[in-house]
Amino acid sequence: MRLRIYVYGIVQGVGFRAYAKRIADSYGLNGWVRNLPDGRVEILVEGDDELIGYFLKDILKGPPAARVDKIEVIKEQSDEPLYGFDIRYS
Repeated sequence: MRLRIYVYGIVQGVGFRAYAKRIADSYGLNGWVRNLPDGRVEILVEGDDELIGYFLKDILKGPPAARVDKIEVIKEQSDEPLYGFDIRYS
């Protein structure tokens, strides 16, 4: 399964990208995370359905300094495989 996730709330400047990477790595998921200019965080994640479910629950919690107001989840086709989970800076 591949999902594109948009995270809303206080999610920039609070270690959210590092948190998402740590969680994704712990579940063996692939993809990336980045900040968006409008204050959201965007995540593209790919992997086992059950593990992505756990990942989503952790993303809803966020790191201690964050406040997640809502997430938007869009299921996508896997057109090319993703390897590892990276933090993107653009």
